[in-house]
Amino acid sequence: MHKPGDVVLGGLFNVHHKSDFVNLTFTSKPQQHSCKSFDILGFRYAMTMAFAIDEINKNTSMLPNVTLGYSLFDNCVTLIVGFSAALSLTSGQDEQFLLQNNCLGSPRLLGIVGDSASTFSVAAADVLGLYKMPIVSYFSTCSCLSDRQRFPSFFRTIPSDAFQVRAMINILKHFGWTWVGLLVSDDDYGMHVAHSFQSDLTHSGGGCLAYVEVLTWKRDPRGIERIVHLIKLSAARVVMVFAHAFHMNYLMEEVSRQNVTGRQWIASEAWTTAAVLQTPRFMPYLSGTLGIAIRRGEMPGLRKFLLQIRPDKYQSISYGNSIVKQFWEYMFHCKFDLRNVAENGMLLCTGEETIGNVETAFLDLSTLRPEYNIYKAVYALAHALSDMLQCEPGKGPFEGHSCATLQTMEPWQLLHYLEKVNFTTSFGDQVSFDENGDVLPIYDIVNWLWLPDGRTTVQNVGMVKSVDSDGEKLTIDEHKIFWNFESNKPPQSLCTETCPPGTHMAIKKGEPVCCFDCIPCSEGMISNKTDSVECTSCPLDFWSSSKRDHCVPKKSEFLSYHEPLGICLTVASLLGTFMCGVVLGIFIYHRSTPIVRANNSELSFLLVVSLKLCFLCALLFIGHPKLWTCQLRHAVFGISFVLSVSCILVKTMVVLAVFRASNPGGNAILKWFGTVQQRGTVIVLTSIQGAICTVWLVFASPVPHKNTQYHKDKIVYECVVGSVIGFSLLLGYIGSLAILSFLLAFLARNLPDNFNEAKLITFSMVIFCAVWAAFVPAYVNSPGKYADAVEVFAILASSFGLLVALFGPKCYIILFRPEKNTKKGIMGR
Repeated sequence: MHKPGDVVLGGLFNVHHKSDFVNLTFTSKPQQHSCKSFDILGFRYAMTMAFAIDEINKNTSMLPNVTLGYSLFDNCVTLIVGFSAALSLTSGQDEQFLLQNNCLGSPRLLGIVGDSASTFSVAAADVLGLYKMPIVSYFSTCSCLSDRQRFPSFFRTIPSDAFQVRAMINILKHFGWTWVGLLVSDDDYGMHVAHSFQSDLTHSGGGCLAYVEVLTWKRDPRGIERIVHLIKLSAARVVMVFAHAFHMNYLMEEVSRQNVTGRQWIASEAWTTAAVLQTPRFMPYLSGTLGIAIRRGEMPGLRKFLLQIRPDKYQSISYGNSIVKQFWEYMFHCKFDLRNVAENGMLLCTGEETIGNVETAFLDLSTLRPEYNIYKAVYALAHALSDMLQCEPGKGPFEGHSCATLQTMEPWQLLHYLEKVNFTTSFGDQVSFDENGDVLPIYDIVNWLWLPDGRTTVQNVGMVKSVDSDGEKLTIDEHKIFWNFESNKPPQSLCTETCPPGTHMAIKKGEPVCCFDCIPCSEGMISNKTDSVECTSCPLDFWSSSKRDHCVPKKSEFLSYHEPLGICLTVASLLGTFMCGVVLGIFIYHRSTPIVRANNSELSFLLVVSLKLCFLCALLFIGHPKLWTCQLRHAVFGISFVLSVSCILVKTMVVLAVFRASNPGGNAILKWFGTVQQRGTVIVLTSIQGAICTVWLVFASPVPHKNTQYHKDKIVYECVVGSVIGFSLLLGYIGSLAILSFLLAFLARNLPDNFNEAKLITFSMVIFCAVWAAFVPAYVNSPGKYADAVEVFAILASSFGLLVALFGPKCYIILFRPEKNTKKGIMGR
């Protein structure tokens, strides 16, 4: 179909579905291809280009004094036909037509709108790119066409598959579909999509492909049966198809035969609006389909233009007349040839029929998608031509700052301006091309809804567009989407159910990353979201909950007043303190009796007080460790016990001195063991321990410590001694005095006396030394609070031993045997 003009644009469209195969012998001129199976929508695409050019010609501000013409060819969905048409347009070897009243010739072609299929565009752009002929496709999406080195003159008003693939991945991510099947057509379109999808899906971490299958152009019943059986058995509930309506038709026939339901179909732009699939046979399976669709647009005036088509308008153009006549015959089921009317029994076409009286898809302009891309392609070429003709002489972009003129312009000159074109359509969409010739990407997201009356509507439910060079913005209105499932909710399509919080994914060996086991987090580690790749450790003072999904504060452990062990030790400490008080009271009350006054009563009182301090210091080991309790507990313990043992040691020495003095010449010894000397000895011995404690606290003071080594799920609060040497000196000094006391008492055990205190001291020191000898290994091997409990037990046991052994017999005599509480009774002589 042709229309003359000052400048002509070529167009390549699918006006027929197929063509007869022509045998090429290369020995004779090949026959003309015969196209069959009229495509009414393909014809509407061609007429959309004619409408856009007619609209531009009527716009006086667009290209004043310039008339655009067109030369439209049918590719018959056959590569050789489409490629031949592209070469004919470029070389001028197509049918000549009347340019002016007396001039017959070929048009001046400056650009081509087309082709539709990516494979056809690759073939044409490969060759025409050598001549810098601008080609603007409205339907070729193969990402391979973005190769500017190979296709320097190729542009398109439809986004490339690279963007469509990313848009699909965004949809999968939005609904959480990580295990999906992929079907692609056996051509450049499908193969490049398969490669891009696998690499982009892996890179984005959006999921995995359960299978990738190829749909061939040749009908392969066994192959289709195998693919549908695979779909039926696979756990993938989502099936994406990057193919054409031709492939989907054969595929859905087998799907309906095997009755494969419960699948969510995702359509590429190639078949997402294909009416041929929206039949009562297929819709039980395809209802609810989500698809990526070409951006819908509006073109006021197109309907009126289509209604004005008449066969008689193209009488002077034989081929144009033939195309329009074929459309007319298809539209009204009639024939212009009387012989066909007689043979087939059909009506005779008059040419006066009214297009508006016939209900067909031809006038259904509710979803203009490929047509809108054609419209934008024509306007892109027109805007480039307008910019080129507005060039000011001497300021042009070509050699010598020259400009192109209407009489001398060449396609490569228009290419320069086409690269920079930027305009906004009447529908509000911006049109410009990037460095690869790709338009600013935008797609509609559509959903197939099967209505109760049997009709199918393809409704818009969202949009995806590029927001910058690295990302896409997805907008979906989920409330509008119809899901072809009983729950009317999005299906789950997972290789493995999501790992709940408290677990992490462990990829199964030899399987895709989407197939994994859910491993519970280890103790002390958590995961607080689904499908965690790894578990994270809790902070130092926290531990994992029983479900391993959040961290909880660790249980604290120390020797507490509120637990049974702490209560028992506290009661024992207070009992010992009370007993010391009772003994002290008895001794004070009976302070004038011989048994109290024997062997320096002052030391006896001091010994009872020191034992009382020993009982009380045990309380410093119970309760939450604090700095002051850690510092005081060992200091008070050490000084109290040294005070007690010093008193015992001095009392032992006094016993020995007294009995030595009874021997001839022994009176001189007593002057060294007077009251002052005894008091001084106790003070000196105690002061040494005080000095040890002071140095220890100044240079390596005990401090509270949170120990997490004993139990992973508990914090053991304890006091670290700070200096092992200091602690050892403290215990060693007490032990030295105790051993010395024991040895001296042991020597004096057999001295003649009814009440020989040396025996009691010996017995008490045996108890004392035994307790503390057992304490050391028990303390070293007891963790946490039990180390404190062992130390408290040793303090209480040794204190009770000293108190009972030293003061028990005396109190018994004072209270129950007062007749022995005499000097005579004590001396026994």
